[in-house]
Amino acid sequence: MKKLIAETLGTACLVFFGCGSAVLAGGEVGQLGISLAFGLCIVAMAYGIGPVSGCHINPAVSFGAFIAGRMSLNEMFQYWGAQVIGAVIGAALLLFVAQGEPGFSLASNGLGQNGWGAGYLSGYSMAAAFTFELITTFIFLVVILGVTQIGAPLQLAGLAIGLSLPLIHIVGIQITGVSVNPARSLGPALFVGGKALAQLWLFLVAPLVGAGLAGWLFRQKWLSANAD
Repeated sequence: MKKLIAETLGTACLVFFGCGSAVLAGGEVGQLGISLAFGLCIVAMAYGIGPVSGCHINPAVSFGAFIAGRMSLNEMFQYWGAQVIGAVIGAALLLFVAQGEPGFSLASNGLGQNGWGAGYLSGYSMAAAFTFELITTFIFLVVILGVTQIGAPLQLAGLAIGLSLPLIHIVGIQITGVSVNPARSLGPALFVGGKALAQLWLFLVAPLVGAGLAGWLFRQKWLSANAD
């Protein structure tokens, strides 16, 4: 239960502060500031709840850990449930705060939801969006599984993981808004609805495929520091 509470709290914080940086302060901090907000939240949560749950706060991370043989199927589903609940709570809190501004409109301002195509940021194609999410989630999981394996300097794991996420955001915000995390995409999309909800499938499928590939490579010992 302690692990699930930690995962719920951590995912809620990621959605609230990460997406909140775009919704509440995007005009002031810009793309770089938004990117750093996601990364700093990961660093904070890694050291805050990492000792309790491992700080997955991302269904793709849990899936990659399962494929790599580091957690059971039952535990993965429990983590998924906690992460989804946390994402919905984080998005709900963000919406409540955002509505405190007189000029805020959910339809026009959104909640930092992911997307692609005409009308979404730079209008990248679905194929570009899918490819980006798959590749970057794969790389993200390679970092996570690599720095948390036996023999790695675990004291620096949270910092390494947290720094990799802003890198992905700096490159990809204009492409998809950057998901690499199905729960992060689900929370805002449930409240925004419409196109965000219709396009949600990509941000569920692509990150899981990328994470699964990374997990499989570690399970096969091809990326393991402990391979024979």
